[in-house]
Amino acid sequence: MAQQWSPSSWRDKPVRQMPEYGNPGALEDVEARIAKLPPLVFAGEARSLQHSLGEVAQGRAFLLQGGDCAESFSEFSADKIRDTFRVILQMAVTLTYAGSMPVIKVGRIAGQFAKPRSSDSETQDGVTLPSYRGDNINALDFTPEAREPDPERLIQAYHQAAATLNLLRAFSKGGYADLKRVQNWNLDFVADSPLGERYRDMAEHVDDALRFMAACGITSETVPALHTTDFYTSHEALHLNYEQAMTRTDSLTGDWYDTSAHFLWVGARTHQEDHAQIEFVRGLKNPLGLKCSPALEPDELLRLIDVLNPENIPGRLTLIARMGHEQVEEKLRPLLRAVKHEGRAVVWSCDPMHGNTYKASSGYKTRRFDHILGEVQGFFAAHREEGTHPGGVHFEMTGQDVTECVGGAEAIGDEDLSNRYHTACDPRLNANQALELAFLIADELKAARQDRPFQPVIAAASAE
Repeated sequence: MAQQWSPSSWRDKPVRQMPEYGNPGALEDVEARIAKLPPLVFAGEARSLQHSLGEVAQGRAFLLQGGDCAESFSEFSADKIRDTFRVILQMAVTLTYAGSMPVIKVGRIAGQFAKPRSSDSETQDGVTLPSYRGDNINALDFTPEAREPDPERLIQAYHQAAATLNLLRAFSKGGYADLKRVQNWNLDFVADSPLGERYRDMAEHVDDALRFMAACGITSETVPALHTTDFYTSHEALHLNYEQAMTRTDSLTGDWYDTSAHFLWVGARTHQEDHAQIEFVRGLKNPLGLKCSPALEPDELLRLIDVLNPENIPGRLTLIARMGHEQVEEKLRPLLRAVKHEGRAVVWSCDPMHGNTYKASSGYKTRRFDHILGEVQGFFAAHREEGTHPGGVHFEMTGQDVTECVGGAEAIGDEDLSNRYHTACDPRLNANQALELAFLIADELKAARQDRPFQPVIAAASAE
């Protein structure tokens, strides 16, 4: 019999990637204060997302998940939130048309602060200090004071997430997401892109479809769904003290929800079956994600699926493959085959970012656009071979004009990285690169749509 779960049962398990606070009493005080603050999201919203992800699991929708590597206190602004939201909308319109299916939009936003690190410490010029773990834990400056974990930063992160969500809700429901407006942005992008001819045909077809709909009386004035959109938030379930403090019981069902985000995932560094992060999320009713690295074996994955989705509910669990462009087909296909054979109802998503990072000759950590695209193409190829649904993509990206990933139509080179390299952790696609990638993924979606029909899993329980 599985150990009885509670929001605090993770504290009896081994834990990784958590900061060590010099004053545990101050951390307990902050946890108590956060536990009294209002929820950031609501149980009904999380249930709606799970229902939509259930459609993805059954091959009837597609997941687009993207946003910052790690949100920043210093770069927090309304313009930055707007620009990221805008690019995700633009990508979604392109993918919706190409796939002829709904696109579920989930941001890495309003809570994506903490980051796992390869080492607990960092050494510069003979001085060793704790690693920077994200703005909700410590600061990037390389000083003893900045690198000391400070629990008060969790309070600041909560308030920044609340302000971000407030603006996102206004954008998604107040007319900013109007389909015609978004399509006009895409047309502007095509006109200005060095590869405009490659994208113009699709953009014009979408525009033709909107004009036809308008001629039939289907406009944002007559159909509210064209004027608004659903947009959800997500982040990695890493800082468990914060996540526990944000976990509440739903007054309608009595179930536990982590109200810090609609969707939470467990990273490849912390998904040990008997460790704290898996223990914490298994008892939540939020839809969950699990990062799948090249080291993950099919038997281990099946055990984790049994822990995280024992009732086999479509939309409950998203498996986010991050393999690297050179080995994605080789490493992903055995996992696809095992999950399909066992009849597990999951969403498969592709994270083409984390397996394709390297240090450029300039010293900057970066990613190549063609490697990112190559992993996406390998992801689709593996699903085509196994007869499974390539359900989504998961990107680190920003709406800003940064130079952090090399390549793309703008031909950013290693020598250009220093121009606008703003990330505190991992390199992100900029707005133009993200849109370029969406148009290229659209080709894969069209091919998948025209290929043999996807046969969905008959799950043991409904998405409701």
